[in-house]
Amino acid sequence: MRDRQRIGSIALAALLVVSMLAAAPAAAIGPASVSDNSQPAPQVDASCEFPIEVTDATGETVTIEERPERVTTTNPSAAQIMWEIGGREQVVGTSQFAHYLEGLPNDDVANVSSTDIGVSVERVVATEPDLVLAPNSTDEETIAALRDTGITVYHFPRDTDFEDVATATEVTGQLTGNCEGAAEAIAWMNANVDSVNNATADVDRPGLMYPLGGGFVVGGETFIDEIIVTSGAENLGAEEFDGYQQMNDERVLELDPEVLLITENTGYIVNEEPYASTAAGQNGTTVSVDVNYLNQPAPRSVVYATQNITMGLHPDDYDEADFVSREEARDQLATDDEDEATDDGEMDDEEMDDSEDSDDTTEESTDDADDANTDDSEESESTADDGVPGFGIAAAALAIALSALLARRDR
Repeated sequence: MRDRQRIGSIALAALLVVSMLAAAPAAAIGPASVSDNSQPAPQVDASCEFPIEVTDATGETVTIEERPERVTTTNPSAAQIMWEIGGREQVVGTSQFAHYLEGLPNDDVANVSSTDIGVSVERVVATEPDLVLAPNSTDEETIAALRDTGITVYHFPRDTDFEDVATATEVTGQLTGNCEGAAEAIAWMNANVDSVNNATADVDRPGLMYPLGGGFVVGGETFIDEIIVTSGAENLGAEEFDGYQQMNDERVLELDPEVLLITENTGYIVNEEPYASTAAGQNGTTVSVDVNYLNQPAPRSVVYATQNITMGLHPDDYDEADFVSREEARDQLATDDEDEATDDGEMDDEEMDDSEDSDDTTEESTDDADDANTDDSEESESTADDGVPGFGIAAAALAIALSALLARRDR
């Protein structure tokens, strides 16, 4: 059994790297470079109205004329987002690895996973989707094949931090007509991240490592790295490289992690070299998280992973009482919206007063100009018409999403 787990982990880790390279063929195996993160940020209208035009990670302009009734997701992170924003009833197809979600599997939602690896184009087409949501771990060849059939596909950029997860959630809400649900999910995620940050602000941070199997370790510039840091630990892999790379046994022993982050798929690693000889292995110091709530860049994963890791690392500083429920987050969001509306109303009153003052001033200036009857007034009016151009700032966001293949369970 242990040999089977080891072989499976090596295969999954290798598939992770393959999927990353397929998404960015110009990138080499190694630390993330500028080319790895150069995908365009999604351009989405701020409203939740249709039609809508969006530029996705492939540079394709995706046009959606009306709210899609049938949505197929190719990877579990996209399905998890749909569940969180209230779009569950629209989903007609998912990856088999999304079957941990409530109500799955069922006959109304097709399994679109290939019998081999990845996504079956034929199974996706058979769902007759109005829209396919494809996280970045879906390779571009599959995206192209789906588009060749006439299907509308949105390909997400990679996620490297919580902001990217929030952006993906917001975009999904706008694409599927679930803006309010997306706003609530983001508010819930942010509220819990803030709660964890407050609890871990002054804690001693143990050196932690998250081994994926096959020698692969989670590094920096990943949303999992932010989960680890937010939860009150130091990600030792981030000191070595960005992304997900192999680390040799000697370096693991030199870094000597105090804690190992494990899932139900990787627990055996603790008792095998080199990890068995680290402080974590010797002392049996681990934090265990459900793989579905660690390897998928989506709000629920961020909330549950940070909560569980923080409770495991710092039980005296954070407990269940610090958790923010969805209802509490919804109430706070409603309060914030009311406050914002009030502020806008007060601003309108102030602007009206300013406008009235301006009118009075203009009338006085006109009277003075008429009395003076000079050319200076005309010169002054011409100068007043000159404007100063303003400059907006565009924020680029979205990078590496961890492959949903790591969420694969033993069958």
